[in-house]
Amino acid sequence: MTASLETISETRIFNGTHGVYRHPSQATGTDMEFSVFIPDQARSGPLPVLYYLSGLTCTWENFTAKAGAQRYATEHGVIIVAPDTSPRGDGVADDEAYDFGQGAGFYLNATQEPWSQHFHMYDYVVDELPELIAANFPIDATRAGIFGHSMGGHGALTIALKNPDKFKTVSAFSPIVAPSQVPWGHKALAGYLGPGKDTWADYDASSLIASRGWSGDILIDQGLADNFLEEQLKPEIFEQACKEAGVSLTLRRQEGYDHSYYFISTFIGDHIEWHAERLA
Repeated sequence: MTASLETISETRIFNGTHGVYRHPSQATGTDMEFSVFIPDQARSGPLPVLYYLSGLTCTWENFTAKAGAQRYATEHGVIIVAPDTSPRGDGVADDEAYDFGQGAGFYLNATQEPWSQHFHMYDYVVDELPELIAANFPIDATRAGIFGHSMGGHGALTIALKNPDKFKTVSAFSPIVAPSQVPWGHKALAGYLGPGKDTWADYDASSLIASRGWSGDILIDQGLADNFLEEQLKPEIFEQACKEAGVSLTLRRQEGYDHSYYFISTFIGDHIEWHAERLA
């Protein structure tokens, strides 16, 4: 491993290794942590890689401890990388609310002070983290996919749509698909990017589908008992945008499921299999 990469822990699980690592980030100007799960198949050669982006208030730990993804990653022979959701630390700007500041980076590059000093999660996920992973872990960087939950679903969709050369597949759980049209997005985009809504479209998946399209298909799972469904998520907006753009979307509306990791853990195996088939 590169000298700048510190191993925090490595644990054996489901015929693979779950590791947690720390490094100084040029994109954020802070130390960043991430987790990597490597199935034993990697001993025979590089494997496809999936990047998972978590939602509001989360770190890498929520997904790795609660989703049950490792079992399926081993079954399908894929490496899974889970970064943090924002820069953190005493010198990093923050907000008292759960949906802004530390833990709520929204996977964009902030342009407004004081956020513009450290909140460059878009550059971190698109460029810095994949380069670090490729240099230190047995991945096949030509076979990379991305997925996420809620704010992380927003991040996965927007990042994939703008970087189809780097991310070949994309899926999401309960994503914020139209942040320009919902309260979470209004707060985050205005705070990080300023009030000019012309800049918001670059981080809005429904707008990006209309302007850029997508050559592959997309998988989304949405729980119908999700208490954020009607006010914050509005999957029907993305569904209509995909229809108008001629993009193949499978939007599975799951009766009785909420916004939690109980929901994610129920369908995580489907998503990993879906990505693995397309990255094979």
